[in-house]
Amino acid sequence: MKYYLIAGEASGDLHGANLMKSILEKDPEAEFRFWGGDLMQTVGGSIVMHYRELAFMGFIEVLLNLFTILKNIKFCKQDILDYTPDVIVFIDYPGFNLRIAKWAKQNEFKTHYYISPQIWAWKEGRIKSIKKCIDAMYVILPFEKSFYEDKHQFPVHFVGHPLIDAIANHAQVMPEEFNKMHNLDNRPIIAILPGSRKQEIKKMLEIMLSIVDDFPDYQFIIAGAPSQDPEFYTPFINKEGVHLVMNQTYNLLSLSNAALVTSGTATLETALFKIPEVVCYKGNWISYQIAKRIIDLDYISLVNLIMDKPVVTELIQGALTTKRLKEELSTIIDDYKRAVMFLDYYDLEKKLGGKGASDKTANLIVESIK
Repeated sequence: MKYYLIAGEASGDLHGANLMKSILEKDPEAEFRFWGGDLMQTVGGSIVMHYRELAFMGFIEVLLNLFTILKNIKFCKQDILDYTPDVIVFIDYPGFNLRIAKWAKQNEFKTHYYISPQIWAWKEGRIKSIKKCIDAMYVILPFEKSFYEDKHQFPVHFVGHPLIDAIANHAQVMPEEFNKMHNLDNRPIIAILPGSRKQEIKKMLEIMLSIVDDFPDYQFIIAGAPSQDPEFYTPFINKEGVHLVMNQTYNLLSLSNAALVTSGTATLETALFKIPEVVCYKGNWISYQIAKRIIDLDYISLVNLIMDKPVVTELIQGALTTKRLKEELSTIIDDYKRAVMFLDYYDLEKKLGGKGASDKTANLIVESIK
């Protein structure tokens, strides 16, 4: 069978790669063509475009790059027609994917969506388009099934969260080996996860690193995103006790004592590694003001959304200051607060449905197109 997958971000590349591996176990003759990244490339098939060329964040950034986005949409449609896949698998990335899905359904392609758009947060009206153009939806958050089925009468498959498998399959690195490889000392590590896009990294790193001098007993390690060159981080690593580690976020988290994390999938990854964290977000002022008025959520981090309570502190926009960061980091390196957070983290993992998301999804896709 021929599979056409579209992932537009680093997290989609990870989950797409694991899904492709699982599909190959069920369909050894599977052929892949995809929009994605390095991880999907390692599995095999042909890459159409790397997600580095697709990632535009915020309302203003999307408007500024609208011509490029529209050109990519046109190119994608023609590429699908030329490839004639047996199924198209959309992975998150809704602004782009739902446009392609509408066209694909009109052209009688089978449309499967892995990792639902977060329409429960905003743009709930997209449910009308999803009902019309998606043949099968695979959701990864426990509350999404009731959202779709009870509120909108659209049947979906809850497959569990693929991060559980990704983290469970991660090969543990030894602290001594990791320190030697990256010229680190033996002080405990505070991980800095500033995001994957240039815009957010520039906004986040300066404030995240402003507290380094207040914690001389720790070393701060920046998790370099695979979508960026190491040289991009050079201006930010000129402080004593600050280091950069490229493309080894899971190794870094597995050895960290605490973390400062930009809001996004990384907040959930950090929690599943059982690392106390402070969630940070500061975006373009206009984009933030627009988002604040149209997104009706009590929290921005997946950890708090899933648990429906403030498990981790969220410092958003004006609240993200050096003073608050220092206070919150001091709190999560305290033994009692860490112990309380660990209990919540274990409950979080139970709610996510256990292992096997990629296998469950692959099995459903392959069986449906045979």
